[in-house]
Amino acid sequence: MLEGPMEAAEHARILPGNSSPSGGQQLNYHSLEQSLSKSSTEVKGYQRKIWKTCLCHSVSLLTLGLPLVIFHWKPHLEIYAKCTPCPLRQADWVLIRDQLGQCFASRVHTEQMEDGSLESRTDEGRSAIAVGVSDDQARSRDTIRLHQKEEKNVLRYYSFEGVHYLWVERRQAYCRASTLNEGWTCSDLHLSCRGLSIQEQSARKMIYGPNLIDVPVKSYLRLLMDEILNLFYLFQVFSIILWFCEEYYSYAACIFIISTISIGLSLYVTKKQNRTLRDMAKVVSSVQICRPSGEKVVVSSVDLVPGDVLVISPEGMLVPCDAALLNGECVVNESLLTGESTPVLKTSLPKGPEEANTTYSSEDHKRHTLFCGTQVIQARSCGEADVLAVVTRTGFYTVKGDLISSILHPKPLKLRFHNDAWKFVTCFAILAVIGTIYSIIILRRNKVSRWLIALRALDIVTVVVPPALPAAMTMGTMYAQSRLKRQGIFCVSPQRIDLCGKVRLVCFDKTGTLTADGMDIWGVIPQAGSSFLPIVHELRCLDDGPLLRCLATCHTLSLLGDQPIGDPVDLRMVDSTGWSLVETKGPEVKACLEQDFGTGALLVMAPPLLREQLPSMKHPVPVAVLRRFPFSSALRRMSVLGKGPGHSPVEAFMKGAPETVAGLCKKESVPQDFPQQLHQFTSNGFRVLGLAYKPSVAVGSFEEAQEVTRDWVEMDMIFLGLLVLKNVLKPETAPVICVLRSAGIQTVMVTGDNMLTAVNVARSCHMVEAKERVVFVNAEPPSRGKVAALTFTPSEQVKDAQQQESDFQEQRPYSFALNGKSFAVLCECFPALLPKILVQTTIFAQMLPDQKTRLVEHLQHLNYCVAMCGDGANDCGALKAADVGISLSEAEASAAAPFTSQRANIECVPITIREGRCSLVTSFGLFKYMAFYSLTQFVSVLLLYTLNTNLSDGQFLFIDLIITTTIVALMGKTEPAEDLGLKRPQGALVSLAVLGSLCLQTALIVALLVIVYFITVSQQWFTPLNSTLSAPANLPNYENTVVFCTSGFQYLILAVIVSKGRPFRKPLYTNVPFLMALLLLAGVMIWLTVYPLAFMKKFLCLKNAGDLSFKVILLGMAALHFFTAFILEVGLDHGLLNGFRKLRRKKASKKLYKQLQWELSQEKSSWPPLHTPVFAPNRHSSAAR
Repeated sequence: MLEGPMEAAEHARILPGNSSPSGGQQLNYHSLEQSLSKSSTEVKGYQRKIWKTCLCHSVSLLTLGLPLVIFHWKPHLEIYAKCTPCPLRQADWVLIRDQLGQCFASRVHTEQMEDGSLESRTDEGRSAIAVGVSDDQARSRDTIRLHQKEEKNVLRYYSFEGVHYLWVERRQAYCRASTLNEGWTCSDLHLSCRGLSIQEQSARKMIYGPNLIDVPVKSYLRLLMDEILNLFYLFQVFSIILWFCEEYYSYAACIFIISTISIGLSLYVTKKQNRTLRDMAKVVSSVQICRPSGEKVVVSSVDLVPGDVLVISPEGMLVPCDAALLNGECVVNESLLTGESTPVLKTSLPKGPEEANTTYSSEDHKRHTLFCGTQVIQARSCGEADVLAVVTRTGFYTVKGDLISSILHPKPLKLRFHNDAWKFVTCFAILAVIGTIYSIIILRRNKVSRWLIALRALDIVTVVVPPALPAAMTMGTMYAQSRLKRQGIFCVSPQRIDLCGKVRLVCFDKTGTLTADGMDIWGVIPQAGSSFLPIVHELRCLDDGPLLRCLATCHTLSLLGDQPIGDPVDLRMVDSTGWSLVETKGPEVKACLEQDFGTGALLVMAPPLLREQLPSMKHPVPVAVLRRFPFSSALRRMSVLGKGPGHSPVEAFMKGAPETVAGLCKKESVPQDFPQQLHQFTSNGFRVLGLAYKPSVAVGSFEEAQEVTRDWVEMDMIFLGLLVLKNVLKPETAPVICVLRSAGIQTVMVTGDNMLTAVNVARSCHMVEAKERVVFVNAEPPSRGKVAALTFTPSEQVKDAQQQESDFQEQRPYSFALNGKSFAVLCECFPALLPKILVQTTIFAQMLPDQKTRLVEHLQHLNYCVAMCGDGANDCGALKAADVGISLSEAEASAAAPFTSQRANIECVPITIREGRCSLVTSFGLFKYMAFYSLTQFVSVLLLYTLNTNLSDGQFLFIDLIITTTIVALMGKTEPAEDLGLKRPQGALVSLAVLGSLCLQTALIVALLVIVYFITVSQQWFTPLNSTLSAPANLPNYENTVVFCTSGFQYLILAVIVSKGRPFRKPLYTNVPFLMALLLLAGVMIWLTVYPLAFMKKFLCLKNAGDLSFKVILLGMAALHFFTAFILEVGLDHGLLNGFRKLRRKKASKKLYKQLQWELSQEKSSWPPLHTPVFAPNRHSSAAR
């Protein structure tokens, strides 16, 4: 057994392109420094044995295929039965066990590679041998040996969730195929621009498989087999056979028809959902690629492999794979992948000496990567050159493939209700065994034939464990999903709706989620020497100069037709200057560019006409943009290279986070009051961007501009000023936050924006109340001679630190605020303090996308049920990791999150939580009703068995189809309560409330049936049944009629009892169809009790008692049962349980976050330690270093 082969990183890499002089079909392998990354996945090898396989087939024949059914749902058991353990290298099958304990089986495939050694030359002329290396070579460099057998190159691999895992001989492990190209550098990718030959492409396709995210859409026959082999459907088949044997033909036929319709609908819905997901995932088109000969050929996107070079169409295209852009620019719509509707600019991968050894990463270089499934709206390059991109990942290895795989293979939901439901089913099965034993004893005493005893005993099993239970349990979720859809909230994972009801903490992105996408330009603050000038609110009033040119050119906008598209902030900024974009397409335009600017350009920014300028202003000149370095979340800045007409020098302009921009500028150009100015605006909720420029960059042409490195361009800049933007809250934000907080749901802001801006927005939307203090948590990483240090600083400026600490510890509550840098240090150096800080932190600012994901995971480890709401731009990972991810998107479905809201605000969050609570309570109610229904029928049947009779076929049909099916179908239509209350629905079925209700209500059911029976027997007109005969021969009789009528009322009464309204659902009377059905069924039962018609008596086998006073007694007993059951349930919910809780000693919560909150409440006088540094243990500091 090997641990961690799924992500093993000790491997060689396949270079993206081939520079072999022979141009043969060998693959390029290259050595690199090894670093093993382990996961908790384990893989074991198994070899098939013929004798074991034959034995299994024989057992299957003898048991009518029982092992095949077991193997269908538990494939690992088939491996144990037919195979024996063996070394992984010799395995025919592998058994994969993930960190959640789930087991999966996969066949090992063996394919012969073409033409031998898989050896070729790398770009540096070094020989990299893949197969058949000597021991000396193996020791000198890390190589990959796929498999050598009989001196032929053999590829051994298995597929798991659409991904190939290759056997690496030297590592003695299976490695994910994508690890072979994880070592690519930016230089490698640029050197691969010639493309692959047909032979190379074919060999790589054997390793990576076809470029296809193939969502399996099973045939109706296969779906039918899967459905029928479900445990409950098998139980239904058994039940139908049993009922036919008992000659209950009509009931068995009805159940068969209903089950057939149910299966048919289920098959249709399943196939439709799979087709929808397949259509969303499948990207198949004809694409143009480059060959090493310089030829451009059209191939199917299915044949693409890593290393192929794509030609991007200028008019746009649907990207069929992940690819790194080698030249030019692309405007891309990523809404289907991320939910972000704003087009994104992608620029070419940086190249040059400094980037030569930079390892390419689709996450770090996402602004240079075209992702599979996204739509290129426009592609452009200077001159007549094609826009090229090298394929980096295909199929399920792509980012989209990973997201689709997470939908196809979701993690099991950790909802206690579902686990408890199976425990109850097990208990019912035990009860069925007890009932079966009792019925056998009673029926033998009544001298019933053995055949009939067997049928009646098995019939008890079908009564106690209702086959329709799984279908009933999904009704609440089905109605909730339908209601969500009507409100513009789409769900691709219905199982998570119940989980919404347990949400305890909600993380919100800020920009585009809490605040509006587009920000109003408040003004610009120019700098002059060592200080700032007054703010200029009208950008058109700025004099011609570098500041105006920076505002006009430092953006990533593009033209689509005549309409500029891009980031809303950039659109507002450029619009405020009055400048406009000019298209640079066409030979005539390019000739004019050469004439006016002396070079080509990506685009030209033109100033407004003279009449739009103030008379006293100097008229600015156009600026040609030669190169754009797009905004990076990691770098927190963007920059451009621009040039004026004639012999004007090339200038560099930068825009980004003020601290980042100022840090890259010459110190003398940054005003001394920079911190004060920044604090003034950010603390008032404004978003602030720093602006800078470099007056002259040594670039002579457009081509040279593509060669320079970003770091070189962005060093030694001159600070220009600050751009101030008004960060406007969406009108729905504050009310929703107040609703969530009043419901006891913790709200957290997770943003990449400035800390003070985030604090102001948090206060504005009441995420942090006015009475709360904000404490900044600052964690400094270890440095030479110093250990990591943690400080807690209140945001208020108070001169006397002792007075500040004294005031702080008196009364006022507080919330922590920390940034991404401090979060990273806390994770590395303060793991023991991290949980304690997280439960008190409301604001996470300046967080990178991967830090958002990590934060969600840490919160889940504290036992929070976490929801994440964002627009999908920089929080795809967090949306995917959260228990409930809600993406704000105009699309009906986004691969980024299980929930997609077309509402552009956070109103969808309380709606989803209310629907989740309603669905969970409905599921509880339906489960309890099905339990009461089973227990009522179980008691009724056993009572009648004792008297040597039974319910008639018509009575079973009426109870199961007319009463129970109607109630189950309509009970879930009750809508959620309008208000989101403080109380959360119970998540456990195994609890005092549920168990107490089941036991007491069952006792009441038994008592009532027994009392009614004895009342019946005591009547003067009563004549006992013929005990020498068995049902249905002794039907009709008084005993049967009384039990049927009484139990019929009980089913309706119990339906009312479990249909609870507030605080999570509206009252029962608001569910009009359900209320009308209850009244109608109650009327029918009264009719059957008082004066059944002839056809009713014949169909139901009823015996009418002529005494009206007795019938009134029966109705009175039903009314008594209703009031008693109602009072009992209310008493359990509000009286008895509350009293019991007061008497019982309160237990400590099992949830970690509650334990931490209790501990913190005991440490008010000492926590947090204001102004006193907390130092990390040396072991963490040294580890971090």
